[in-house]
Amino acid sequence: MPMPPYPVICYAPGCQNEAVYKIAARWSDGITGELKTYSLVCKACLPELYRQARIKRDGCRLAAGESLDVPAIFQLDRGERDRQLVRCEELEKQLAG
Repeated sequence: MPMPPYPVICYAPGCQNEAVYKIAARWSDGITGELKTYSLVCKACLPELYRQARIKRDGCRLAAGESLDVPAIFQLDRGERDRQLVRCEELEKQLAG
C-alpha cells in the first residue's frame, strides 16, 4: 500500500520539517523479520536521532531466538515498502565515526 499523500513530519520534538530518512534496525524472532523503526527524521535532526537510536538499541533485551541489528539509515521514499528502501551506508559511517 502506498504511503499517504500527506507529508511525514520528523519525529524530533518541536521539528516541523518533512522526514527524508528512516532510522531502523532489522529484527527477527527466528521465523519472521521486519524493520524496527526508531525514527523518521529530517536531514537536520538525523545526527542526534541516529545517536539516540544506537543508545536505545544497546539497551534492548531480546528473548531467546530474537536478533536485532544495529540501527541503519534508509532513504525514505514515498510508496516504497521497507524491503525496497535504500540504505545510506556512507552516511552511517560519517555519523558513527
